[in-house]
Amino acid sequence: MNQAIVQSHDGVTLVGGGPVSRADLARAQALAPVVVAADGGADRCLRAGVMPQAVIGDFDSISAGARAAIAADRLHVIAEQNSTDFDKALRSVAAPFVLALGFAGGRIDHELAVLGTLVRRDAPCVLVGPQDVVFHCASSCRLDMQPGARLSLFPMARVRGQSQGLEWPIAGLNMAPDGQIGTSNRVVARAVELVFDAPGMLVILPKRYLPQAIAAVRQSWRGGHGR
Repeated sequence: MNQAIVQSHDGVTLVGGGPVSRADLARAQALAPVVVAADGGADRCLRAGVMPQAVIGDFDSISAGARAAIAADRLHVIAEQNSTDFDKALRSVAAPFVLALGFAGGRIDHELAVLGTLVRRDAPCVLVGPQDVVFHCASSCRLDMQPGARLSLFPMARVRGQSQGLEWPIAGLNMAPDGQIGTSNRVVARAVELVFDAPGMLVILPKRYLPQAIAAVRQSWRGGHGR
């Protein structure tokens, strides 16, 4: 694991090279004011008028113009090719939580790699996509939601669990990426509780529930889950 390049007492907004709306970036900054770019995400930041505090990656996609516009001491090259820029950046950030933008809604292979990193790193990170937010629930979490809201579960490994507050409970199900999954479950109580017997479950919520997703990953991290 890398030594932390960025250490922050505030949340970190991590920007990738994929689609990022100005509205999403502004909302993320309001919640996580420290902005870090993963490689080509630096160009996204500059086009939005935001100067990243650090740029981390193998630098195969950042433009020459962005490199010239950003102070050299903010550019951190990790040259190995065995991991993605998202992985390089996430493992190099120490913060209460990370909001990752620009890593969903583009290439499918990139997005699958990002989801794999969310599970493997077990970091306090919420992936913010065009419609949804995604986080890894390593063992348990509690969410305050509105009845009728959509909540999907996608296992990245073989996982069994228990649930409260869902229309279709998951107790007794053997969930796996090549078997039972939990697309489009429905919330029926304001408090949703999820407990899993092993890491590997991704929780997917509508984007309006970003604050609840942040609270869930922060609670999980304080509970002792780490990289």
